[in-house]
Amino acid sequence: MTRVSLLTVAAMAALGVAVVAQSKPQMPADVGAGRVAWFDISTSNVARAKEFYGKLFGWTFAAVEGTDQAAEINSRGVAIGTIRSADGPISGFNGVVYIQVEDVRRAGESATALGGTIVEGFPFNLPNGTGAISIIKDPSAHPLGLYSRARLPE
Repeated sequence: MTRVSLLTVAAMAALGVAVVAQSKPQMPADVGAGRVAWFDISTSNVARAKEFYGKLFGWTFAAVEGTDQAAEINSRGVAIGTIRSADGPISGFNGVVYIQVEDVRRAGESATALGGTIVEGFPFNLPNGTGAISIIKDPSAHPLGLYSRARLPE
C-alpha cells in the first residue's frame, strides 16, 4: 500500500471516528491498552460488502456524514469500525486495525526501536477531542494503527 493510500485510509478513519464521536461522544469505546479499538475494511463494492458482513456477523451500518463511500459498522448497537470504498485495487494491506495504547507517541517510539517505522504524517490528534492516532509499519512493512484516548500535547 502506498504512503498516499495509507494516509487516505487514516484520514477516512479519522473522519469516521470524528463522526462517531459527534453522535456518540464515548466512541470509540475504551477497550483498554493492547486491544483492538477500531478497524477499517476497504472494499471495491460497499453495498455488496455490507450485505456480506451484515449476514455473516449480524452487523448493521450507519451512514458516515459527508460521504456515500463509507459506512460505520455497528455490532450489537456499538460502533466498531468502518467499511469504505478502496482507493485503487484491493490488496492484502487494505484495511487497518487500530490497537488502543496509553500514549501514541511512546508506542510509536517503541515500534521504531523494535525495527518498525512510523508512517509519514503521523501521529495526529483526532477532531473533537476523541484522542490521537498513528500508523506504524512492522519490520515486514505491514501497517497497524495505534489509537489513544489521550490527545497529543499541542
